[in-house]
Amino acid sequence: MTIRHRITLLVLLMFVALAAIGGYATYQARRSAGQVRQVTQGVVPSALASSDLVSEVKDVQLATMTLVYAPDANMVSQAQAQLKTKEDALRQALDVQAKAAASHAQKGLVAQARESLSNYFSAIDQTEQMKASGKDALAQAFLFADVGEYRNELEGIVETMRIEKNRQKDDAIGALNGMLATTTTAIGGATAAAILLLTVIGVLLYRQITRPLTQMQSEMSEIASSQDFTRRVPVARMDEIGRSIVAFNDMIEKIEQSSMQLKQKTADIQAMLQNMQQGIMTVVDEGLVHGEYSAYLEAIFETEDIAGRDVMSLVFGETSLDGDTLSQVEAAIHACIGEDAINFSFNEHLLVNEVVKTMRDGRAKTLDLSWSAITDETDTIMRLMLCVRDVTELRRLTAESTQQKRQLEMIGEILAVSQEKFHQFVESAKGFIHENERIIGQHDVHTDESALAELFRNMHTIKGNARTYGLRHLTSIVHEAEQRYDELRRLGAGEAWDREASIAELARVKEAVEHYATINEVNLGRKGPAGSVHRTQSGRYMVVDRSHIDESLDLVESVRDGDVAGLVAMRDAVRRTLRLLDTESFGEALSGPIESLPSLAKELGKPAPMVTIDDNGYRLRRHAGAALRDVFMHLLRNSVDHGIEPADERSAAGKREAGTIEFEVGVDAGALQLTLSDDGRGLALARIRGIATERGWVAPGEEIADEAVAAFIFRAGFSTAKAVTEVSGRGVGMDAVKEMLEREHGRIELRFTDDRRGADFRRFQTIVHLPESWAVDSLGAPVGNDTKSARDDALA
Repeated sequence: MTIRHRITLLVLLMFVALAAIGGYATYQARRSAGQVRQVTQGVVPSALASSDLVSEVKDVQLATMTLVYAPDANMVSQAQAQLKTKEDALRQALDVQAKAAASHAQKGLVAQARESLSNYFSAIDQTEQMKASGKDALAQAFLFADVGEYRNELEGIVETMRIEKNRQKDDAIGALNGMLATTTTAIGGATAAAILLLTVIGVLLYRQITRPLTQMQSEMSEIASSQDFTRRVPVARMDEIGRSIVAFNDMIEKIEQSSMQLKQKTADIQAMLQNMQQGIMTVVDEGLVHGEYSAYLEAIFETEDIAGRDVMSLVFGETSLDGDTLSQVEAAIHACIGEDAINFSFNEHLLVNEVVKTMRDGRAKTLDLSWSAITDETDTIMRLMLCVRDVTELRRLTAESTQQKRQLEMIGEILAVSQEKFHQFVESAKGFIHENERIIGQHDVHTDESALAELFRNMHTIKGNARTYGLRHLTSIVHEAEQRYDELRRLGAGEAWDREASIAELARVKEAVEHYATINEVNLGRKGPAGSVHRTQSGRYMVVDRSHIDESLDLVESVRDGDVAGLVAMRDAVRRTLRLLDTESFGEALSGPIESLPSLAKELGKPAPMVTIDDNGYRLRRHAGAALRDVFMHLLRNSVDHGIEPADERSAAGKREAGTIEFEVGVDAGALQLTLSDDGRGLALARIRGIATERGWVAPGEEIADEAVAAFIFRAGFSTAKAVTEVSGRGVGMDAVKEMLEREHGRIELRFTDDRRGADFRRFQTIVHLPESWAVDSLGAPVGNDTKSARDDALA
């Protein structure tokens, strides 16, 4: 039976005299029931909905972080779907709040929440676009910056709305309690006026209404003041008061559930930050680290002392950065915080992106640094966010990969050279290095120009041979050594020469040569020279191809006893075979420099030249091959670099685009004579004369013969190149050739082949004279004045 039914029954029993009192009591009871309904069905659900908004915002935050840090597309898709659902739910909840708004303040809060919600999801959409375009670091920065700012704004509005709704709820409950108290007072007054008649009614009303309402008010007030949402108001009966208590208990239960969810989600977010495998911190005023940072920073810097520390000390202390760089970083940090966002764009290049930090135990860590600015609504930088990654292992693996790649490239370069040629190159290079070691150890190359010129020549020859065989890594190192010698040449007379630096530079070249040799012998198993015949180091023994032995034995065994003519022919054939042992054709001897010309021509932007060799039947003794290669390495490369014109100039002059280089072997006055010529523009006499005048070798306006002008190219340090390159330009070419030949008792000369005296360019031949012992003719006879008679004897 409801309260209304009980009161009606009592009023009927008290006759007409008490009808007015009963009617009034009924009227007050109806008003109380209406107020209770308004509180339990209007104010209370609205307050519950405002609490749910806070939980929904936390869900959006969790989904957004899942979207940014999702490891795969599936989680990204789930996060996107969850964000869409939560956005719809938030908008519907705001619609409910708008309808239930009881004041202008609540309506204004709803309008602000809608605007903030739009900004919040707009920022999330931008973060999602950054994530989709692969800008993970920027998306993370945007998440902690703009998205976090709008989230905080929305949470503040929603929290304010929740507080406003709770205040409204408390006011409504207070008003309800006031109305109930008024009703009780009115009924008590009416009862007092007819105390005798209404004693029973008063007692019943007190027991049925006043005491339960008072108890309910007391319980509700205690729960509201203590915020203990685990308590419930006891329900003694299921009437209007009982149903109100049930509704209140349901509200408290939902608040409890929402509070637990909120705590859980906050804990989840905190756990995610604590377990994120990336160091994230923010730098605030005075360059200090903010107290909130990812726990992984402690593992990176191996310390828990992070919050409040100076970022320069924490991040850049004990690093390899110099003082000037550290000052620039510190100035850039202070120039950004508190200033317009454009300052970050201006100073970002000063913020170092990678440092090598030495830890307490001496280990070195390579740290990757990523900077971003966090701004407010006025585009003012509030703080700088710094993401730190330990990339030590990554850099180590990268270095190993680079080293392995370079090793494979070097193996490919070595395999492109025959075993014998590579062995000859290594032996030649070691000889020049040893000679430079001797010069540096015994001479002050700063004051001894001849010693410095010798260093230039030797190193230039090593570089030329390395380029000839395509040993690019070695070529680069030798080129750097040449630059060092060039610095020596430019030193003033009063400046000291750093002998140790020169020794270290030469040691680097030596190490590179030995590295190539080690790869050749150890990795490729190519030890020593290969080929049909080669001498030992002492020169006392010779390894002979078995085919030569078998050929000679066949000749011996094919002659019958008593066959004098056959014996003579056999003797001559065996003698000729033996004399040709340990020799090679000039084409074989010069194959290395000739084979390198196409790549050189390509580097110079010219077609590869055609090389012709006319050896006139002469062969070179193998021991002379190394020196011949060193000499003609310079001469052939000079022809391509300086002599032969570019293709367009040749076409304009009516020539083939590709030049021609001719090499001829002959004998003159008992000596070997090698003639080299090309069909280029000729010797640049005008430029040589100009350089000689600049250097004071020739007085301005002085008349000098073309032959004397041409002789200047053999002076140390002379070069007609306009720029220093790895090909030419340091003036260590023809003087090196001249010095090599003189060391081998040979000489070099230039011979003009036209009669255009005084012209800017003149055609010429380069003639190299070498000892006669360097060559034999095709019949095995030595080169000399008796060459013809030796041939005749061999043919007799």
